[in-house]
Amino acid sequence: MNTILKVEHLEKYYGNKGNITRAIDDISFSVCEGEYIGIMGASGSGKTTLLNCVSTIDSPTAGNIIIGNKDITTMKMAQLSKFRREELGFIFQDFNLLDTLTAFENIALALTILKTNPEEIEPKVFAVAELLNITDVLKKYPYQMSGGQKQRVASARAIVTNPKLILADEPTGALDSKSARTLLESFKKLNEEMNAVILMVTHDAFTASYCKRILFIKDGKIFTELTRGAEKRKDFFDRIIEVISLLAGDVNVD
Repeated sequence: MNTILKVEHLEKYYGNKGNITRAIDDISFSVCEGEYIGIMGASGSGKTTLLNCVSTIDSPTAGNIIIGNKDITTMKMAQLSKFRREELGFIFQDFNLLDTLTAFENIALALTILKTNPEEIEPKVFAVAELLNITDVLKKYPYQMSGGQKQRVASARAIVTNPKLILADEPTGALDSKSARTLLESFKKLNEEMNAVILMVTHDAFTASYCKRILFIKDGKIFTELTRGAEKRKDFFDRIIEVISLLAGDVNVD
């Protein structure tokens, strides 16, 4: 199985010699083709910093991040911008849709930026919209949509360019429970039917239970990880709660 993401001895420090904060402290892991990975941890654990480094929003102090066969930690700013556009998809908690564009136009914009053949844009947009069940909102503007619809439009925009890696930061954080479940079912379809590789930061155990594997971060290090395998989602959810309880109780895991 092909390795899509490899993080090697990643470190991120803030501050000066007298007051250094280790946001990420020697983290290493890999993500393979077809995986759906959750990253969990308490506030300040380093999970968002980790995602920011992988997404090229922030740069690490040390270590390497290899996506596909490219080490993004060695790239110049212009190279990073191009790589970000072509190889990564982003899904944020606050949607980041353009209010003056329809859902169709928001999704199509990602293809236009990549200078996709105009004849290919409409079929690509409709294909991903059908997959995420949002064909009925393609002509609507963001203010005319529910939170769940906006997040699925944002997801369509992230996946329409067929990126190597989709990065999601608390994607259900602004949604009600029904919309969150619909979005998570959409993520499941993206992963299973389009083989989309998803790396998602979340604090919510229900959201995390949809993942295939979860990395738990504590004090900038990987505390432990869980793999779902053939386990039912309810049973996986129960195991996630157990680890969250361990983290909250400051109990060490061998």
